[in-house]
Amino acid sequence: MKPGDTIVVATKNAGKVREFAHAFGKLGMNVVSMFDYPDLPDIVEDGSTFAENARKKARAVGEALGLPALADDSGLEVEVLGGQPGVYSARYAGPEASDARNNTKLLDELSKITAASNRLEDGMKLLSEARFVCALALYDPSGSTFTEAEGYVAGSITDKPRGDGGFGYDPLFWLSSFHKTMAELTTEEKQAISHRGAALSSLLKKLKA
Repeated sequence: MKPGDTIVVATKNAGKVREFAHAFGKLGMNVVSMFDYPDLPDIVEDGSTFAENARKKARAVGEALGLPALADDSGLEVEVLGGQPGVYSARYAGPEASDARNNTKLLDELSKITAASNRLEDGMKLLSEARFVCALALYDPSGSTFTEAEGYVAGSITDKPRGDGGFGYDPLFWLSSFHKTMAELTTEEKQAISHRGAALSSLLKKLKA
């Protein structure tokens, strides 16, 4: 891909659109999203892994529009919950769950775990180690090819949300190196260390190779 090309971000998550547009905009690419194509049907994310879901979404949107399509599937894996919510992160509290409801369910589930840490940091109780995972798939319909990458970031889940940036579980995801939650980082800080930022960096290196 080259400057001036159009890439479709295959998501209706406004937060993800902002992050991808920020990254690809620096390369001079024209970034559009599912918000620009409201008539496209929703895609059922029934894969057993993040990578499977990303590939499915990218292929469906790329084939439908005849444009390169970038899709991600990402989520939170919490250690004391055996990796949950995982691929169900976006719908942890139900099919139409909001970020607030998902966060509330996560805290409710963690409150049942007696092994949760009592260690305090910056006035917060850290309930469990966790990591964010992101799988990216860029599908080019002209050659029916995929370019893929994955990224991870480790942290902890706090007992209370903090920060009004980001989205999803960001307000509960504590980064000890910053002494902040993910929701308190600037866009630049987040892309430099986040799972999505790591996956994007890896993907862009592959595209430039």
